[in-house]
Amino acid sequence: MEQENRRKRRKPLPMEPKREEGAAEEAKQEVPIKRRRGRLRRRWLLNTLAVTLVVVVIAVSAFSLAMYSYYSSTILATLESKAQTAAGMFRNYTETSYLATARQFVSQFEEKTTIEVQILNADGRVLISSMVDISGAGVNSPDTIAAISLKRVRTFEGIDPDTGDSVISASAPVLYNGAVVGVVRMATSLREVQAQMIRIVAVTSVVGLVILIVMGIIASYFIRSVLEPVIRVTETAKRIAAGSYGVQMEKRSDDEMGELVDSINDMSMKIDQAERTQSEFISSVSHELRTPLTAINGWAETLYNGEVRDAADVKKGMGIIVSEAQRLTRMVEELLEFSRMETGRFNLSVEPIDILAELEDAVYTYREFFRRKGLELVYTECEEELPVISGDPERLRQVFCNLLDNADKHGGSGGVVEVSTGREVDSVVIRIRDHGPGVPEDELPFIKYKFYKGSSKARGSGIGLAVCDEIVNSHGGSMDIANAVGGGCVVIIRLPIRVESV
Repeated sequence: MEQENRRKRRKPLPMEPKREEGAAEEAKQEVPIKRRRGRLRRRWLLNTLAVTLVVVVIAVSAFSLAMYSYYSSTILATLESKAQTAAGMFRNYTETSYLATARQFVSQFEEKTTIEVQILNADGRVLISSMVDISGAGVNSPDTIAAISLKRVRTFEGIDPDTGDSVISASAPVLYNGAVVGVVRMATSLREVQAQMIRIVAVTSVVGLVILIVMGIIASYFIRSVLEPVIRVTETAKRIAAGSYGVQMEKRSDDEMGELVDSINDMSMKIDQAERTQSEFISSVSHELRTPLTAINGWAETLYNGEVRDAADVKKGMGIIVSEAQRLTRMVEELLEFSRMETGRFNLSVEPIDILAELEDAVYTYREFFRRKGLELVYTECEEELPVISGDPERLRQVFCNLLDNADKHGGSGGVVEVSTGREVDSVVIRIRDHGPGVPEDELPFIKYKFYKGSSKARGSGIGLAVCDEIVNSHGGSMDIANAVGGGCVVIIRLPIRVESV
């Protein structure tokens, strides 16, 4: 039965070659991507296009307003300059020759097809017009009224109160001996400017639409490049949640998404390893519990049925029952200790202790036990007096007893177990060495892992060393395990002489 259970039992190594080969095979099984357009894709695309649309609308509007302002200001400046130049030219003539010169100016004006030139009298009535003969008509344009009253050039942009057309105009007063004798008014329709602005808005709108389409294509590609890895991660997470532990994804980039893939792969491997370790632990503990229970039940039934009557045999049977019961008790205590550590209920009762006294108690306890098994326990005390340290005496004694028991199980074939103490700077050093076969080099890095038993066939749950390491670390110390020179395994415990906080 025991051989069958051992065959069923797997011997895992964290990161062991066999496990890595299996992981590599699983990694080849790439998670299939279900291509579907989810809400995140639509929301992301709509948000991107909405932002782009707003930017394009603002840009087109700003550009159109800027162009309109540029055109209107340029036209205003041109009209103002031409009107002022003409008015200045007329100042050199007398009032009689002013009209003749004005008629000649209007008839020879080169841009009279696009710019209307009006010569007004001091009352604002038209004397001469380049386009339509409206002689005698009054002009009520704000620029004309202001030019007569203020005696300086004024401009206007808007609806002409006389014609109702959208115009841009500039009026310059003609001064003679400081008095206004006339006004030169130049005006042009805004229809051409508005038509030009419509063309500009149409062109910029087309450009904006092209930009929107290009941004939509770019956003779709970018969103797909981001969401496809996310979908792969999601599908992998679902497979892991469904129980496919150890499944791996292919890493296709070295960016943040690649780091996420690495994290998911690492998580998957660790969950797979934890699941296997848990299964192996249950199998191992079940076997370890069944063996002493079988012995206890067998001898108890034998003694109960009266099949053994010899006093020596009865004593032997009772001894086996007591021994196996103690073994079960130790296993249960180890499991309870480990449970407290895992749930954060592990506490220390720290007090000043004589570490040598606690170690000697453990040595004394195991010396007779070793002697009965044919083992020699050699204890070498430190030559100098070691100071009192802060610690939990019960927990530290538990560490020493566990390590001595471990030396018996794994190194008893060597015949000798050595215990020595010493001091290194600010630490007390305790060494426990056996002369057994030692630990395979590839198993040394994992020997303190919980539930790890490696290739050892010795009894145990695989949590003893993990508990010891946790207790020593809680005291601010360290526990190192290595193969000793000349054979065997050595455990070195270093405890600080002064522990400020535990």
